[in-house]
Amino acid sequence: MKVLSNGLQIEVLDSATESADPEHALRPVVLLIIGLGLQLVDWPQGFVSALVNAGYRVVRFDNRDAGLSTHLSALGKPNMFWTALQLKLGLVPHSPYTLGDMTRDTICVLDALHIERAHVLGMSMGGMIAQRLALAVPERVLSLTSMMSSSGARNLPGPQGRVLRAMMTPPRGNTDDAFVEQYAKLFKLIGSTTHATPEAELREQIRRSVVRSRDPVGVMRQMVAVAKDVGRAALLRRITAPTLVLHGKADPLLPYACGEDTARRIPGAKLVGIEGMGHDLPTAHFATMLVPLLAHLQSAQTAAETSAEVVQ
Repeated sequence: MKVLSNGLQIEVLDSATESADPEHALRPVVLLIIGLGLQLVDWPQGFVSALVNAGYRVVRFDNRDAGLSTHLSALGKPNMFWTALQLKLGLVPHSPYTLGDMTRDTICVLDALHIERAHVLGMSMGGMIAQRLALAVPERVLSLTSMMSSSGARNLPGPQGRVLRAMMTPPRGNTDDAFVEQYAKLFKLIGSTTHATPEAELREQIRRSVVRSRDPVGVMRQMVAVAKDVGRAALLRRITAPTLVLHGKADPLLPYACGEDTARRIPGAKLVGIEGMGHDLPTAHFATMLVPLLAHLQSAQTAAETSAEVVQ
């Protein structure tokens, strides 16, 4: 379904609308924020089902410029070379919109679904938006989980050279097959070194997303919004939400040091590093991730409910 969010049409998938149980809508909400260029369907169904089976209402959505949400084509194509040069010179690049704008999109999704508070989990760029959300509206964030993400601090290591080259290499053609081929190369480069998703399964997942929507220029606009967000790191000490940082120790896109830095900057944050996991969510790593994640959600939920009882 689509909701009007910050003047845009945002595609949302809410587990409450898929359930025959009218009580499902009353469950604690886990809001999932997807990463750069990805879509709500890129959250593995097994991961989503595990959260639902644990008693949560799960809300996913397509960010602006991705999936079935509004694509801001009128804003044009960013100059990625100029953006990279500005960053190298220590300048703040211009961007058509900011992560702050994407955070406001997210708040509007909560408003449209009449969700007052949620456990917020963001992956990669989504983790950055989740951090911004915890800063902007702390009263609405029951807990924060920053997964394979970063504080955005300038001194942190960036993507490996081969990964960066693959990210900047356009597909060889404008067909679905060409996009599947290009994304398969990239995702294999950034994927886990242990328990990697089998190639046939990976290609099937990629094709499903490509057929649903593809917008390489929209991805560029998102990328520049990430590059512009250079001041977030200094603000993370203000986050008050119980925070879990999940990060693969074999991540070649946002190295493990990015997760360590995020956890160091957020007061009381717990860091869980996962051996062999890259910048992906392979099924075999679910158990390792879900044990600390579900414990984190339950602890934050119990604390919130206890606090509410004291106030009453």
